[in-house]
Amino acid sequence: MHFLPAYDVELPGCLAGIRRIIEVHRRHGIPATFFVVAGLLDEQGDSYRELLEDLPLAEIASHGLAHILLRDHAVCGPAAPADRHGPEILESKRRLEEAFGRQVQGFRPSTGFSTGMRGAPELLRLCAAAGYRYLSSLLWGPQDSMPALFAPAFTYAEDGFPQLWEIPSSGWHDNLLKGSMEWGPTRLQLFPAPVPALVLTELMKTPEEEAAYNCTLLQAALAAGARHVTLVWHPWSLHRFDPEMHMLELTFRHARDLGLPVTTFSHYTELLAAQPPAVPEV
Repeated sequence: MHFLPAYDVELPGCLAGIRRIIEVHRRHGIPATFFVVAGLLDEQGDSYRELLEDLPLAEIASHGLAHILLRDHAVCGPAAPADRHGPEILESKRRLEEAFGRQVQGFRPSTGFSTGMRGAPELLRLCAAAGYRYLSSLLWGPQDSMPALFAPAFTYAEDGFPQLWEIPSSGWHDNLLKGSMEWGPTRLQLFPAPVPALVLTELMKTPEEEAAYNCTLLQAALAAGARHVTLVWHPWSLHRFDPEMHMLELTFRHARDLGLPVTTFSHYTELLAAQPPAVPEV
């Protein structure tokens, strides 16, 4: 099972968190994928280039141009107008590539969805036209619930785009796990719980509790035979809750103790492309 650390860089407050996050990754020699909202570069472009441009451990991927919703979401609200979808997908990639001088291979839409991009041919067409190799859009459990279940990577061949891979996330988004959005855990969970080990009865109160939850998730993923695991982490939320990034330290140590190979989304996509795709779960 591969572990894919990733961060949604979506607010100006992410910058302080990323400075500390990078320190942890450097100490452990662990790669990461940063899904960056391209609009942040208007005010903070120089700082992000200084941090990420020449960092061998960092993959830059797109989190959109303005972090708008591309599909309706039962919890997060309705989709933005269709005329904004093209810039969100196409222009974000172009701007990130110009800013960082490297190819952007992946796209993660704002919020993510319980079915990923299945049944959204126009969005998939835009992603294919932009030249993305993978998406990370299946970030919720069934019926827009939490946690996201263990789901294998798959292609969008059934929608007519066999060249596009989907790499789903698992578990809770960290800002929901700790209550940064001021939503309680019970309103987001299914009953009965599909993965009992990941049920929350109360929000995390300390970095140690969050790390212990992550360790439980990694072990549950291994027991379930998952081929990859990745969590949705937000630098602004991580820094607000745990400015020393103690949770990351503990989580990375546990991943090492479990012997998990750690890589970026783009490298994992290369591994997937070399083998037959999994059949997507319904």
